[in-house]
Amino acid sequence: MKFFVIIIILFITNSVVAQPTLANNLVFDSLAKRWDEAIPLGNGWLGALIWQKDDKLRLSLDRVDLWDDRPMPDIDKLRFNWVVQKVKQQQYDSVQKIGDEPYEKYPAPTKIPGAALEFDLQKLGKVISNTLDISNGLSVIKFNNGIVCKNYIHAIKQVGYFSFENIQEEIIPQLVVPNYNSGKAGATGNSIAGQGLEKLGYAKGTVTKTNNSIRYHQPTWNNNYYEVLLQWQKFPGNKIIGQWTISNNKPATLPQLNNKLQEPTFWPSHIAWWKDYWSRSSVSLPDSLLQRQYYLDMYKFGCVARSNTPPISLQAIWTADNGNLPPWKGDLHHDLNTELSYWPGYTANHLNLTASFTNWLWKVKTENKKWTKNYFGADGLNVPGVTTISGKPMGGWIQYSMSPTTAIWLAQHFYWQWKYSMDENFLQKKCIPYFKDVTNYFRQIRKLDTAHQQYLLPLSSSPEYHDNSINAWFKKYTNYDLALVHYLYKKDVEVLKKMNGSAAHQIVDEEKMLPYYDVNETGLTIAPGQNLDESHRHHAHLMAIYPLGLLSMDDEKQKEIINRSLSWLQKKGTRLWTGYSFCWAACIYARAKDSDSAVSMLQKFVSNFCSVNSFHLNGDQKGGQYSDLQYRPFTLEGNFAFAQGVHELLLQSYNGYIEVFPAVPGNESTGHTGWDDVSFKTLRAEGAFLVSAKKENGIVSSVKIMAENGGELKLKLPFKTWISKGISRNLIQVENEIATINLKKGQTIIFENAYE
Repeated sequence: MKFFVIIIILFITNSVVAQPTLANNLVFDSLAKRWDEAIPLGNGWLGALIWQKDDKLRLSLDRVDLWDDRPMPDIDKLRFNWVVQKVKQQQYDSVQKIGDEPYEKYPAPTKIPGAALEFDLQKLGKVISNTLDISNGLSVIKFNNGIVCKNYIHAIKQVGYFSFENIQEEIIPQLVVPNYNSGKAGATGNSIAGQGLEKLGYAKGTVTKTNNSIRYHQPTWNNNYYEVLLQWQKFPGNKIIGQWTISNNKPATLPQLNNKLQEPTFWPSHIAWWKDYWSRSSVSLPDSLLQRQYYLDMYKFGCVARSNTPPISLQAIWTADNGNLPPWKGDLHHDLNTELSYWPGYTANHLNLTASFTNWLWKVKTENKKWTKNYFGADGLNVPGVTTISGKPMGGWIQYSMSPTTAIWLAQHFYWQWKYSMDENFLQKKCIPYFKDVTNYFRQIRKLDTAHQQYLLPLSSSPEYHDNSINAWFKKYTNYDLALVHYLYKKDVEVLKKMNGSAAHQIVDEEKMLPYYDVNETGLTIAPGQNLDESHRHHAHLMAIYPLGLLSMDDEKQKEIINRSLSWLQKKGTRLWTGYSFCWAACIYARAKDSDSAVSMLQKFVSNFCSVNSFHLNGDQKGGQYSDLQYRPFTLEGNFAFAQGVHELLLQSYNGYIEVFPAVPGNESTGHTGWDDVSFKTLRAEGAFLVSAKKENGIVSSVKIMAENGGELKLKLPFKTWISKGISRNLIQVENEIATINLKKGQTIIFENAYE
């Protein structure tokens, strides 16, 4: 059986069981004319963007760890105590000169692109169909003369494939190398537009060709290099099949294309990976706009994360293909970008992929500790807010790129990786040690206010309020920093109880010496004396609501604070928001049980802040309908925060119990159309519970929960009368609508509405 006949059969078989439908695919009648509107392919290591540049079919090729990792000049001269002194003296220019200007001035450190493949469209004809099947990552381009081009990147092997069928003349790919050494000066732009690649100063790469292969060897910084290897072969039946790969600091190799096997590309293992990926969870929404974006974003999540890959950077495996460095150097921004990028993985039941973040944080911990000692003069662990792939600081606006609380937000992912899995080995070997290191550091930098017997920070900030001015520093806790410190102590207590009860008691006493959040008639402020005075893209002052979950609608005092905060947020409007702001706001509204506002935020994100290929473009792409920011740098965190926004509508478990459909439209008498029919399967809740639920005709009909690791289950019952299956009813205790059941490992319980 011919190779691509096998592909079609396997594709049809897979489509029967895959969760995404044809309606969720990308379908166009032409090729994109911009790289950020291209068809995206990826496997965590390799990425490709398929589009048209001039009269060529172009595949922009990338690899996640292609980095120029040279140290940022002078950054190691900075000291936190010196910064504190300069802020107090109102001499901030000297701080910016060392901490911020190099980020804009120097082209590196930075993420760098790989290369591109091009095919002459004059030989291929006119495109009549350009599709991406997100169930298996297969791109198919059809031409008016019968030629069909197919592309995919293997899900678990570091190789990409292309083919051309029904060709009448020879199709020879061309490898286009980046303009690292074009002989030109290169563009000089800011960190958003990016400087020209020529600024990196690399030696000219070498290109070696044979009749059916091309090898590109590119030296980079400090005797590092990468290689791109391309091979292709004619097959019987007017067909060409090719393959490509990119290696980093080792020679590139590819498996042999075998004409006899007719199946050289390991398609069954590729399709098996994607089948498993989509089988882990699913959602069914009555809003087709949100449903499609959700699956496109979860497809991208499957493209950019593997357990052994570096973390998701700003553009991950889809570095800008415009001759310049990527926006913000494609770096690792920990003042929200990396954190938001992993939000959906936990609830969507992809802990094997979220592990890439904690694995990398653990790997670079030694480098982070070195920086902590150098900058803060403290033992223990903090993490630069902007880093290279090896964890080294890059600077920038140092209120945020060198924030004293960044490691706490990152520690939340260690907590989630444990809490959603209940993996005791991970808890003991990684989660507890990470929290202990962060706590050890924080105890050394905090200052005791003896007058009030409170622990304070020498300086505080709130990303990215007042941008990079001296006014961005606050002498008292911002609600951003304070919420993170409260979170550190609360989670310290929870994890340390698993190991050392006396240490947990000490943490409880220390938290009592923290001030409460600053609250006034506007709700949560930015900081004492500083309200949210304008529309602002970063909802840092609301961290206690989401993602930290320290404030809850279950408590009347906290509920009032949440409602006031959101009323004020709404009053300030969205004119200075970017795309991710809407998705984060959707999560916050969902926690406040304001379903209509949450859904509205998600809808605005999809309609105005995404490219035709679903990429988050930051700015409002419809002439400023919702935001004055109308630029279009592509970054991924908005896409993944959107997917989590959908999850927050359907399932919440942060507050000690599981609640299904907590923020689905129609839960309250709002006058808006409700979601009468909505369901989800095997979403993951804290405690390692896999939850499925269905709402039909406006009424929750069933909830099914499997205890992956056993333990105490608490479920807020979504119906007045019910029957249970899988466990005797007399073993279920119900108090204040919360059912409590002790489940064994692997045990399943089903609740069904008894319909009075």
